[in-house]
Amino acid sequence: MTADSGPTADLPSARPSQPHAPQTPQAPRPTTTPVTQAVILAGGQGSRLRPYTDDRPKPLVEIPGTGTPILGHQLAWLAEEGVTDVVISCGHLADVLEEWLDKAELPLRVRTVVEAEPLGRGGGLKYAAKALPRPDEPWYATNGDIWTRFSLREMAAFHHERDAVATLALARPRIPWGAVETDQFGNVLDFIEAPPSPFLINAGLYVFSPEFTELLPDVGDHERTTFPQLARGKRLAGYQLPQGVYWRAIDTAKDLTEAAKELASGAGRAPR
Repeated sequence: MTADSGPTADLPSARPSQPHAPQTPQAPRPTTTPVTQAVILAGGQGSRLRPYTDDRPKPLVEIPGTGTPILGHQLAWLAEEGVTDVVISCGHLADVLEEWLDKAELPLRVRTVVEAEPLGRGGGLKYAAKALPRPDEPWYATNGDIWTRFSLREMAAFHHERDAVATLALARPRIPWGAVETDQFGNVLDFIEAPPSPFLINAGLYVFSPEFTELLPDVGDHERTTFPQLARGKRLAGYQLPQGVYWRAIDTAKDLTEAAKELASGAGRAPR
């Protein structure tokens, strides 16, 4: 694959690729809350997933039994939700990811941008967003290690109803340890294996309005800069994933093993 390289203003040099054309027919464009473009952050080192990430970036790691890498699952899901164009922000082993894209049967158009030096999550989002085909329209974003499936159209509707600049999906993960329930006298009443967390966390999935791009840092983490700024102005919304939706970030080898068991048991199918 050929790509141009050269310096960009206030950013390390990077090289956008030629778009990868879809190889399957497209579904009709949705008529409500039309978010049709997305960014996938795929530039991390994936060091906690070694040795799986020694020869491939984290999004190309396959959960055993699924028959597809995480990125393949994400692209199929985005296409089902009406997305027609995706920009992938690459870094670690970008050439391996681009080679996979060249060979894959893609359900939408994909373009890659390569960070010559790490820009951080906020900087990576901003640089990738500059390559979106419709800068005046809203866009989705996701971390490249997330395995989930739910209605992105409903999340986009929630975003628009609240007139938010940014909306993040909120998940309630299961605690990885067993919990012990006691009474006020210290008597053990019950043992609860892997209970749901009492707290919501950032699920690594977003809807952004067009103006969000310019609020991002050139280099750095948007969760330390842009998000707190928006929260103070009440322009940041949180969309709780619907009950029963499967969500997991694939960050370690243990996550791979547990996700394989969960998906084999029927988890991961979005409620319809």
